[in-house]
Amino acid sequence: MRIGVDARLMHHQPAGISRYTLHLLQALAQLDLDDEFVVFQHRRHRTPLITQPNFRRATLFAPVHHPLEQWMLPLELLRFPLDLLHSTDFIPPLRSPVPAVITVHDLAFLHWPHFVTKDSAAYYGQIDRAVRHARHIIVPSENTKQDLIGQLGTPENRVSVIPEAADPSFQPLPAAPTRRAIMQEYELPAAYVLFVSTLEPRKNVTGLLHAFHHLRERYRATDVTLVLAGSHGWLYEETLAVVSQLKLESATRFLGRVSDEELRRLYVGARCHVHPAHYEGFGLPPLEAMACGTPTIVSNSSSLPEVVGDAALLVDPNNPEEIAVAMHRLLTDDALHAEMSAKGLQRAQCFSWASAARSTLDVYRMAAQTRAYSAPPIASGAPKPTTRP
Repeated sequence: MRIGVDARLMHHQPAGISRYTLHLLQALAQLDLDDEFVVFQHRRHRTPLITQPNFRRATLFAPVHHPLEQWMLPLELLRFPLDLLHSTDFIPPLRSPVPAVITVHDLAFLHWPHFVTKDSAAYYGQIDRAVRHARHIIVPSENTKQDLIGQLGTPENRVSVIPEAADPSFQPLPAAPTRRAIMQEYELPAAYVLFVSTLEPRKNVTGLLHAFHHLRERYRATDVTLVLAGSHGWLYEETLAVVSQLKLESATRFLGRVSDEELRRLYVGARCHVHPAHYEGFGLPPLEAMACGTPTIVSNSSSLPEVVGDAALLVDPNNPEEIAVAMHRLLTDDALHAEMSAKGLQRAQCFSWASAARSTLDVYRMAAQTRAYSAPPIASGAPKPTTRP
């Protein structure tokens, strides 16, 4: 087969979907030496993502997440005789005859439309047409699969759950020397709580700040710092306003985006990790924390319980008291801390990119042999699927 993979987004946004795309390509390269892959990259992203004989870098000029994208992509793809195109960023070229596999990472933009920018709403508002056009759909969790079925009426047999995995570099390090180095480098106390993600409303950063304030006031945990690692997202100013309102300036540390190597050290040095997001299609940070041996606290909603199993403390993301209590337990109960660390390490071993690549190849082969899906007409009087969140 000749398989195209759209990796243009990596030039603009190195996190999230781009990391998924890169890890998948790397795992496919190790697994598949027979099929030919054409990796489509942005014209300014000149370094090939994969250097292997059966992988070829190609340039597409269509702008990412732009109104012209759907007009330019089908024309550009005419230069490449593909058996299949994998669009890892939700939306395939809707006017192209090339069979498409798409990855739908989550439907947060439908559940939380007020957390989406106008431009993002315009792009992801094409999701109805995307899932109807695609030969097959990959999702990272059973929760997202049920979302597709319930929200968009997607037939179950056209959706495959292929979980993601932490980068293999996320592994335990000697805890004591790592913690001492982190304390010195960032001027942190011996105990700090770590949050890792883009700082945006869906991640519930303000809820975490209120919970951390409650931890300090109610449980007198004044010797603990909240460390937030991640790029500044939409409405970041509101986060800073809450920090000021709660007088947490001296107790919080915003590190911005950090390298994987540094992030691994931050995970290992942390007393615990917290991920109180309102909604996740999968949620990699808790898995990364568990892979490093760091106990994690996650929301009891969306896909997060599915990812962590019994290896994390579950909390209501809308209840700062619950989040504060969970943090206090891991800060003060050494036996619980050791138990959750061991469970997390074991749970993280259930996920691998090699397994994801094998399952993805199976989807490619199935989709290439499947007839184009013909969506049933919408019944008269029935509500049409929304095209904008």
